[in-house]
Amino acid sequence: MNQGKPRPLAKVPEVTLGFWVIKVLATTLGETGGDAVTMSMNLGYLIGTLIFASLFALAVWVQIRAKHFKPASYWITIIASTTVGTTLADYADRSLGIGYAGGATLLLLLLLASLLVWHRAQGSISVETVSNPQSEMFYWLTIMFSQTLGTALGDWTADSAGLGYTGGIAIFVSLLALVLALHVWTRTSKTTLFWVAFVLTRPLGAVVGDFLDKPLEHGGLALSRYTASLVLLVAIAVLVRVLPQHAARKAH
Repeated sequence: MNQGKPRPLAKVPEVTLGFWVIKVLATTLGETGGDAVTMSMNLGYLIGTLIFASLFALAVWVQIRAKHFKPASYWITIIASTTVGTTLADYADRSLGIGYAGGATLLLLLLLASLLVWHRAQGSISVETVSNPQSEMFYWLTIMFSQTLGTALGDWTADSAGLGYTGGIAIFVSLLALVLALHVWTRTSKTTLFWVAFVLTRPLGAVVGDFLDKPLEHGGLALSRYTASLVLLVAIAVLVRVLPQHAARKAH
């Protein structure tokens, strides 16, 4: 018997309150940072997507090559995924003319397909099992789809649904509160709730980011995208440094 032997560590962090705080900040940075490159720098959605997709691919490669969980490189990869999610969703919705509803539907199908193939290949989609190159590839592919879907959902809610940025924030905070209630008071699968929460934190960050930098006449605060991105980046760096960042223990 190996009751006293510790379980091996996964290459992703434990899911704690600190994890979710940093995740929301990262998704907000993804919105302001992505818009800074595509709009403020006038590089356009396609060029912005190519830039951030390259950075994301490089970050994933570093993650897979690493032998152990490293907080800094993990959160750099998350930020890269959320920026490419922003520019890719904007490119699909606006440049390709798919629209928010069409883009969100397509991305939801891609997300579900990624989770299904991952489960069939590995037997689990729990983040605690992310400890080998194949599961890591599925993990980061699923995250990219979830970040892109979240951007489309955020824009759809704030713009097409006419709820505005504050209305969108209220909607997604309420949905996350519901997920928390299900986590605390029901036996709903924790893995399912994790991925639902992971998706929902992205549109929350998207509408918060838009609220910060969009013009006053459009319901925003008209802050500089560069300034907002820098402040968010510093806040993330500080939290990654001061909050406990431990690797999740791999499930049996």
